[in-house]
Amino acid sequence: MKFFYSTEQDRHAPSTFLLRGAPAPSPERTERAERLADALASLGLSLEAPADIDSPRLRERLTTIHSPRYLHFLETIHARWQAMPGASELVAPNVHPTGGGHHYPNHPVGQAGWHLHDMACPIGADSFAGILASAASAEAAAEAVLDGEPSAYALCRPPGHHAGPERAGGFCFLNNSALAASILRERFERVAIVDVDLHHGNGTQDIFYARNDVWTGSLHADPSEFYPFFWGGEDERGEEEGEGYNVNIPLSLGSDGVLFMNNLERLLARMEEFAPQAVVIALGLDAHKDDPLAGLALETEDFTRIGARLAALKLPSVVVQEGGYPTESLGANLAAFLRGFLRR
Repeated sequence: MKFFYSTEQDRHAPSTFLLRGAPAPSPERTERAERLADALASLGLSLEAPADIDSPRLRERLTTIHSPRYLHFLETIHARWQAMPGASELVAPNVHPTGGGHHYPNHPVGQAGWHLHDMACPIGADSFAGILASAASAEAAAEAVLDGEPSAYALCRPPGHHAGPERAGGFCFLNNSALAASILRERFERVAIVDVDLHHGNGTQDIFYARNDVWTGSLHADPSEFYPFFWGGEDERGEEEGEGYNVNIPLSLGSDGVLFMNNLERLLARMEEFAPQAVVIALGLDAHKDDPLAGLALETEDFTRIGARLAALKLPSVVVQEGGYPTESLGANLAAFLRGFLRR
């Protein structure tokens, strides 16, 4: 198994986000990557840097999951924002088309409201370089599997599964798991994404909602009471050609590892009906009971069971890091998952 990470990801490092209406220290900070990298080192595993973090091929691949105007927005918005008199250092929206916008604006403030779904995605001067490096790490892991590795891991920071075709949200800008799946589709006819993050992967769902070549499944805290609130119900099954190829299993807040594993079996049973030839694992570690955004109550040992069960699929696998925020348990949770996945 190969492991990928670019230190260029550290260039995206906003210090705050808006939580319940008040500025708060961002949990999506560079310390996340440091703790995860330390966990890999403790297992004797080393990280490789992607060969290129801004290639024409990566740019082209990103257009298969995101709109061109959204990609242009991410790359140019900070400079255009700074050109406005009295603008803040970080790009942050103050208006949203919550009723459904009919007109795409030219103004930076309007575009920020259109593309930045919530207040957890401030954009700084170097953010785009870091965001692109995160996507390049997922690309490198997917390419490693195409080259014959049975599995590969991408340490992605910022994460990606809340990013839709032209929307950022929940710390996510480019959808790394969707990118990995799209790259696997270059060889495999049927690819599945299994999302075990605390939160529903609403961006991933949106990208593939009308497709039947990529099956998407998410096990997460019930959005009736938890972020992302507006997506993630069991009745969201896909549409058009994709109807039946999207599966959501919401869990009651505070669910423990036993409930999680029982429902993971339900999710995988649905996935196996699709008969995927390769799988992307959107790995969230934020279902742990001590996570600062905690909504579930998994113990560290539960991640070993999750890893072992996903390894038992015996499919070419790309593991993409999604959530999991700085606590004393974060690195241990990744190490536990990998002990199960690699049977160490």
